Amino acid sequence: MTEKELCRKAMDMLDRSYSPYSHFAVGAALECSDGTVFTGCNVENASYGPTICAERVAVFKAVSEGRRDFQRIVIAGRKDYCVPCGVCRQVLREFVSDDFEVICLNGAGEAKHFTFGELLPYSFDGSML
Repeated sequence: MTEKELCRKAMDMLDRSYSPYSHFAVGAALECSDGTVFTGCNVENASYGPTICAERVAVFKAVSEGRRDFQRIVIAGRKDYCVPCGVCRQVLREFVSDDFEVICLNGAGEAKHFTFGELLPYSFDGSML
């Protein structure tokens, strides 16, 4: 899948976001190494704690379908560049290496590219247990 196609999948998820409280829609598209793509959108809750981010929705969908070999993720917002929150970074850390590609989009569809190691250096992972 091309980067443009993957970005379009993430942007398409913005319309599925359930964000009546923050009005901050986020869409994500997670590509597995075999080319399979899992999408997600943020889903808010009135009590805030049960709210889940788009990235975690995509990861959990993939894992629940038996996929754990991820290649890259695109995260799209409607305004500024949308980068993963700390919780999403920690969830991703469970499954990805430092060279995993993270593509963050702004509302105009412009992209910033990061490696996971740039977003979460000195991270905690299973090797430390």
